[in-house]
Amino acid sequence: MRRLGLIAGLAWQDYRREARLSACQVLALVAVVAPLLVLFGLKFGLVGSLTERLQREPSVREIIPLGGGRFDAEFIARLAERREVAFAIVRTRQIAATADLLVPGAKRGVTAEMLPTAKGDPLLQGLAAPTELHQVVLSFTAAQTLGAQAGTALRASFGRQRNGEVQWQALTLQVQAVLPLSAFERDALFAPLALLEAVEDYRDGRAVPALGWPGQEQDADAPRVYPAFRLYARQLDDVEPLRQWFAARQLLVSTQAAQIAQVQSLSRNLDLVFWLVAALAVAGAVAAVAAGAVAAVQRKRRELAVLRLLGLGTAALLLFVVAQALYSGLLAAGVAALLYALAERGLNHLFVQAPGEYASRLLPVHYAIALAAVLGASACAAALGGWRVARIDPSQGIRDV
Repeated sequence: MRRLGLIAGLAWQDYRREARLSACQVLALVAVVAPLLVLFGLKFGLVGSLTERLQREPSVREIIPLGGGRFDAEFIARLAERREVAFAIVRTRQIAATADLLVPGAKRGVTAEMLPTAKGDPLLQGLAAPTELHQVVLSFTAAQTLGAQAGTALRASFGRQRNGEVQWQALTLQVQAVLPLSAFERDALFAPLALLEAVEDYRDGRAVPALGWPGQEQDADAPRVYPAFRLYARQLDDVEPLRQWFAARQLLVSTQAAQIAQVQSLSRNLDLVFWLVAALAVAGAVAAVAAGAVAAVQRKRRELAVLRLLGLGTAALLLFVVAQALYSGLLAAGVAALLYALAERGLNHLFVQAPGEYASRLLPVHYAIALAAVLGASACAAALGGWRVARIDPSQGIRDV
């Protein structure tokens, strides 16, 4: 260990003595490392921001059934248990899932679509799902039109035509929360499935005992069939497998798989470009460091010969050359990281508008990998170029032959 410390100290003192040459080696490495950091930062920041944006947007992960289907609650329950599914719930007919909403005393109402919801609904964005029949969550546009907020009581009216006569039933609903505009941009209310089933039954002419609405008595043993469902994949990569699963069962669905594939293709293409440029740059850097090591051995033949006379073997002399290359690599990595940090700040200031997104970004682990790569490449290149120390003869070195 003391011998290693001695060699490292001698290498550092010699490195400092040739400060100008050492600075040139550092700048040569910085010219390679800094652009690679910027290129990888752009790739990671751009693709990462696009992927995170898609992942945060529930509509991108939504699986929408097309055409009139016939699904029972058991089928949707099994579907919700799949690993790829984040949320699934049956849905009543859209033509029956509307409500005329009005705040008592207000003059302006709104006709809103009704969507079934439950715990884990991605559109609620962390808000608690309503569980009681009279509790609802309003979309931002509907709440804005009505002038409603959390805690507001709404009067919801539901109409139907029976025997040529238009009939209406009203229900008082309690606004539990209001969604942000980014979550849902249409007039809508999110309610427990039981409320949507009650409204559908009423509009189909059936009685709703839970709400005291009159109509034809229902057959309690008849299985309920739903025409559609709301379903969201857990991850972006789960959208395409789910689409294929439905296609295998002859069920036509609409997804954002094409948009997701474009982002994934962009990531692969940028990976290819980065590694191609990185390979060429690293090859040039290794050649430059190796050539510098050869020149250093040739320039310091006399000094290295004296060290051999003092008892240092070939391995120790090679370590002397490698240590100086590591000093250059360490300084170059620090300067390149500083330059990248300045470039990252400028790029993000110029091109990023949405908070939480990045045009260029590197994580601490990326800096650590870059440092290890620079030091590893420098050490290997110096070892390849410094093999000439094995040919140094002490007597020839002293005579400066």
